[in-house]
Amino acid sequence: MQDIMVRQNIMGDAHCNLSNGEYKLKLESKVTGEATELLEKGYMQYGCPHYQRRCSIRAPCCNEIFDCRHCHNEAKNDISVDQKHRHDMPRHQVKQVICSLCDTEQEVQQVCVNCGVCMGKYFCETCKLFDDDVSKKQYHCNGCGICRIGGHENFFHCYKCGCCYSTLLKNSHPCVEGAMHHDCPVCFEFLFETRNDVTVMPCGHTIHKNCLKEMRDHYQYACPLCSKSVCDMSKVWEKYDMEIAAQPMPEPYQNKLVSILCNDCGKSSQVQYHVVARKCLNCKSYNTRQTRG
Repeated sequence: MQDIMVRQNIMGDAHCNLSNGEYKLKLESKVTGEATELLEKGYMQYGCPHYQRRCSIRAPCCNEIFDCRHCHNEAKNDISVDQKHRHDMPRHQVKQVICSLCDTEQEVQQVCVNCGVCMGKYFCETCKLFDDDVSKKQYHCNGCGICRIGGHENFFHCYKCGCCYSTLLKNSHPCVEGAMHHDCPVCFEFLFETRNDVTVMPCGHTIHKNCLKEMRDHYQYACPLCSKSVCDMSKVWEKYDMEIAAQPMPEPYQNKLVSILCNDCGKSSQVQYHVVARKCLNCKSYNTRQTRG
């Protein structure tokens, strides 16, 4: 039908006094405009809370249709579902998609074979990912094996940590093997596939940015995994010095020594006992724990 319309337009314009070159440019511009309009049809009008896209997918695990893998995982891991039947969708195994405009089921591809609409401006054939919202600056990371957001130029893949970090951390982050391949120590969401911002603590362990903020809001300043300080605590340690100086221990305890282990530097030492806190002789931190009385 589209070819007939183009031929009709050619016949209708044949009387115009244009040179062959000008006429060809006009025709190509018209055809290109129609093709672009078709590809753009339904742009940002379909999708789910997770992605703006013009297709749904058939889950290879249960053969059911969902808007995206997150919709599938939320439905199939709901508390109302029998625990034996809960599961996640293997994203790389998706083989069939359904166009949201014409309902045609087809093999995974960016443009619908039936109506010619683009099912997602961003398309990753490896991850079977479609998304019309390209403001996220999606890119596929071969090291991670999945798609990330934020722009390829703004991130690098650390092969020891096994994940992508901001280029700002390229020469300064402490490497921890498999740093992102575990759950957030606060909310227990798997960090490698999270859609929320992740930050690297000074110790090298990773955590959701919002979870770290919530820790600080509740005056928790130590890594939940290794107990090292998550920020510069020098000003706090100065206040401890003042508080301890203002509160001398009773005479029976003034010469009492205890063994401590510092969570920040890992050194052991024997120090004067005080009920408020015990100071590391090596790094001057009060983030310590008593090992022997």
